[in-house]
Order: sequence, then structure tokens, then C-alpha cells
Amino acid sequence: MSSIFDKTDNQSIIDRINNLKPDSQRQWGKMSVDQMLKHANETIIVAFGENQIKMNFVLKLLGKMLKKKMLNSDFGENSPTAKEFIFTGNYNFDEAKAELIKNFSRFTEGHQSITLMNHPFWGKMTYEDWDILMWKHINHHLKQFGV
Repeated sequence: MSSIFDKTDNQSIIDRINNLKPDSQRQWGKMSVDQMLKHANETIIVAFGENQIKMNFVLKLLGKMLKKKMLNSDFGENSPTAKEFIFTGNYNFDEAKAELIKNFSRFTEGHQSITLMNHPFWGKMTYEDWDILMWKHINHHLKQFGV
């Protein structure tokens, strides 16, 4: 499997992000391309401890129970999204894209780029868990917009 920590693999994702255009159309879901870029970035910076979200006990328990399944399967079309990661406004496409690229490329600094090892929803995480989660999530949304 490809890795967010590998410079070549990471660049392949960035190349796909760079193929997005302001008028890129989703193939499923509700988000516009600018909303997706904002959403993807906000999920990534959780790993860096820069987006601290709170989950209630029930959601934490649910996340821990679903983590293994999530790590071993692809994200389905129209998968549910935590309310903290739903963005319905209009965002500057170029700024959102640049921010996502900047933050996704931070993973090439290695494991030390990740500072949060207890995800608010998924629970205790390893670097491998983060690698799988971040790769699958960004890949899912890039496929959503045909890149």
C-alpha cells in the first residue's frame, strides 16, 4: 500500500490535488470541491494536534468498535461525516487547495509530524493507523472529484 510518509507516494496525492479545478464536479455526495478541500484539510490537521474536536462517550465507543473495519476496507460513497467536518460555506478554492497541499506534504517529515496518538473518534492510533486513515480518506475524496 502507498504511504503518506513516502515522498513519492505523497507527491502522487499532491499531483492529484493539483488536477482539481474550481469547477470540478463531484461524482457523489453533497460537497463542492472547495468544501471538500476544506474538509480534507481539517481532518488532516487533527493528526498534528491543530484541530481539537470533542466527541461524546457514545461516539468514542462507536469509533473504537468501527476502527478495525475502517482500516481494512475502503470508504464507501456517501459515508457519514462527523458534524465537525461538514463545511457548507463557500471557500476560496486556491487558498483551500494550497492549505491542503501544505499540510498533506507535512507527512513526509516522518512519524514525528503526527502528534496526536489518541484520535477523538477512532481512539488509540499507531503511525500505521494514521497512514492508512489519511491515505484512504484523501484518496476517497479525490476519487469523489474524478482525480
